[in-house]
Amino acid sequence: MSPASTRVRRWIGLIAIALGVALIVVDTTIVNVITPAVVEDIAINSTQAQWIQGSYAIVFAALLLLFGRISDLVGARTIFIWGVVGFGATSLLAGLAPNGEILILARFLQGVAAALILPTSLALLNRMFTGKARGQAFAIWGSTIGGATALGPVIGGWLSENWSWRWAFGINIPLTIVILVLAALYLVPTPRKKGSIDLVSAGLSIVGLGLLAFGLIEGRTIGWVMSEQAFELPGFTWDSGLSPAFVALVLSVVLMVVFVARQVVASRPGSMREPFMDTKLFSIASFRNGNIATAIIGLGEYGIIAVIPLWLVFTMDYTSLQAGAALVPIAIGSFVASGISFPLMAKVSPLGLVRIGLVLEVVGLVGLGAVATFTDAGWLLISLVLFFYGIGVGFATSQVTNVVLADVPEDEDGQSSGIQSTFRQLGSALGIAALTTVFFSSLSSNIRTLLVDGGLSADQAAEFGDAVTDSAGAAIHPLAAHPDTAFVADAAREAMTHSLALGSYLAAGFLVLGVIATLLIPNTQRVRLEPAVDTEESESAVASQP
Repeated sequence: MSPASTRVRRWIGLIAIALGVALIVVDTTIVNVITPAVVEDIAINSTQAQWIQGSYAIVFAALLLLFGRISDLVGARTIFIWGVVGFGATSLLAGLAPNGEILILARFLQGVAAALILPTSLALLNRMFTGKARGQAFAIWGSTIGGATALGPVIGGWLSENWSWRWAFGINIPLTIVILVLAALYLVPTPRKKGSIDLVSAGLSIVGLGLLAFGLIEGRTIGWVMSEQAFELPGFTWDSGLSPAFVALVLSVVLMVVFVARQVVASRPGSMREPFMDTKLFSIASFRNGNIATAIIGLGEYGIIAVIPLWLVFTMDYTSLQAGAALVPIAIGSFVASGISFPLMAKVSPLGLVRIGLVLEVVGLVGLGAVATFTDAGWLLISLVLFFYGIGVGFATSQVTNVVLADVPEDEDGQSSGIQSTFRQLGSALGIAALTTVFFSSLSSNIRTLLVDGGLSADQAAEFGDAVTDSAGAAIHPLAAHPDTAFVADAAREAMTHSLALGSYLAAGFLVLGVIATLLIPNTQRVRLEPAVDTEESESAVASQP
C-alpha cells in the first residue's frame, strides 16, 4: 500500500473513531432531556428515572481499566468494533423498551459497550497517527467530545418534542452501521500483546470504580453521609442510617487501595504475577502528571453543563429545545478549535494548546457567571460566552490526551488509554457531583433567605425552598401561574441565577487549578516513529514482549 493511500485510509478511519466517540458521549447527556417524556410514556417512577440516568455512567467508569487492558491483548480495532456492535444492539433494546426495567437493563449494557469504545478509540489514534498528524487527529477527537456533549441535549429535546424519546436511541442504529462499515474498511489493525488478566485485580477495579462512580453520582440525591431519602432497588429499600453513597465511597477507597497495592507488588522486577495495571507507567512524568491534570480539568469542564439547561428553562423561560439549542455554541466553538489548532501546531506545542484552552474556558465560565446576574440577558450574549468556552474545551480536551499518551510505550496503548479515560470519567463525575451539590445547596439557601426577607416565616420559606430545590426548578412555573405565589417564583428565579453564577465561578476555579497542574507536565514529549506494522495480518501478530 502506497504512503498516500495509507494516509487516506487513516483519516477515513478517524471518521469511524470520531463517530463512535460521538455516540457514547451524546448518550451521556441526551437522557437528561428525554427523561420527562419517558416518565409519561411508560410510567416509570422516580427511582427508575434515576437509574436510567445514572446506570450508564456508573458501568462506563467501572469497566474502562478492564477493557483498556483487554484491548492490548486482543487488539484495539477488534475491541472497538465489538463495542460499536454492542452499542447498536443495546440502543435498539433501549428504543424498544416496553417498561422501565428493560430500559434500565439496556442502559447498563450501553455502559458496557461505551467502555469498549472510549479507551480503544484512544489506543487506535495513538497507534495510527504520528508527528503533526497525531496532534491534528487528537484535535478532531477532542472536538468531537466537546461538540457531542453540547449537542446531546438539543438532539434529545428536538426528538422528544417532535417525534418520540425512543428515537433518541433509535438514531444510533444507522450511525453504528456507518461506523462498522468504515471501521472494517479503513481502521488500521493493531498488534496484540502477550499476557493474561489478573481476575482478582480486575474484580477489585470494577467494584471499586463502580462504587466510586455510584457514590459521586448519587450522593447529592440520597445524601453524602446520612440518608436523606430512600434508596430503592427491586425488593430492597435503604432509607435510614448512613447513606449508601457514603458507604459506597468508603468501600471504594478501601478496594482501590488494595488494588493499587496489588499492582505495585506485581509491577516489581521478579514478580511472579503479571500486573493488571502496570504502575511503572506512572514513572513517566507526562503520563503521571498529565492524568492528574486530566482529573482536575474534568472537575470544571462538564459539571456546569448539567445545570445550565435548568437555568435556561426555569429562569429564562426557554423550552427544552431552545435550552438545548443554546448549548450549540459550545459545539461550534469546539469544532472551530479543531480547525484553528491545525495551523497553530506548527508554532505551539500540545501542552501549550492545553493551557490556551483552559484559559479560554475560564474566560467563558467567568463570562457566563457575569451574564447570569442579568436575567434579561439575550440569547446572543449567552451564546458568545459559551462559544469561548467551547473553543477552550476543543483545545484542552483533545490535546491533554495527546500529552498524556505521548511518551507511553506502544504495546501499552490500550492499558494507558483505559487509565487516562478512567481519570477523565471520574474527574467529570466528581465535577458534576461538586457543581450540582453547590448549585442546589445555594439555590435552597438563597430562596429561604429571600423569602424570609420578604416577610415569610422560616417554616414557610423552608417549605417553598424545598419544593423548588427538590423539583430542580420545575416548581417555579406553577408558582408563577398563581398571583398569591408569584413572588415566590421571582425569588426562586433570582436564587437560581445566583446559584448558576456561583457554579460558573467554582468551575472556573477548578480550571485555574488545572492550568497550575499543567505546569508539572514536561513539555518535551518524544515524537513517535511511523508504525512498523500496517497490514491486515498485524491484528493477529503477537508481540515478543510478555
